[in-house]
Amino acid sequence: MSFIAIDFEASCLPQFGRSFPIEVGIASSHGWSRSWLIQPHESWAGWDWTQEAQALHGLTTEKLNGEGLPVQDVVRLLRMAVGSSDVIADSYLDDDWSRTLFDAAGEAEHLPVHCLADLQAFHEIDPQRLRQAIAEADLQRTRRHRAEDDARWLVRMLRELDLDSGGQLMPARAA
Repeated sequence: MSFIAIDFEASCLPQFGRSFPIEVGIASSHGWSRSWLIQPHESWAGWDWTQEAQALHGLTTEKLNGEGLPVQDVVRLLRMAVGSSDVIADSYLDDDWSRTLFDAAGEAEHLPVHCLADLQAFHEIDPQRLRQAIAEADLQRTRRHRAEDDARWLVRMLRELDLDSGGQLMPARAA
């Protein structure tokens, strides 16, 4: 089973309000990666945007409106890039933002995103080895809180843990 790492940047974290995705990035263990800025969809009007989130990712609504792609285009490009690969993230929030993006695009089914914690092998890793893998991936990270770079970081960490070629997924978390 091959994985594509994914990361979303958002207008804010859910604990600060109703958030929507503003950027999505993906990376594969084969070395390629890409990302797309997302034009805020009209159905997200009135949803929350925090200055804290903007300070982290450095993206403004003006940049998204000027350079972002419509949600339908992002969904189409994302589906084409991912193909039949399983998609994995380091947070359960990424599945929620995938759902929000695909809902706005009028898609009945979103791109399901598994969390790293859903990998059975992840739970079998020695904590010291995990800290070392995170530290090694951090050394190679160019910047944080941009979707493509964060997805590449996850691939590097999975590679350090020898999980980049797949692993057994545990049953989905309870809803």
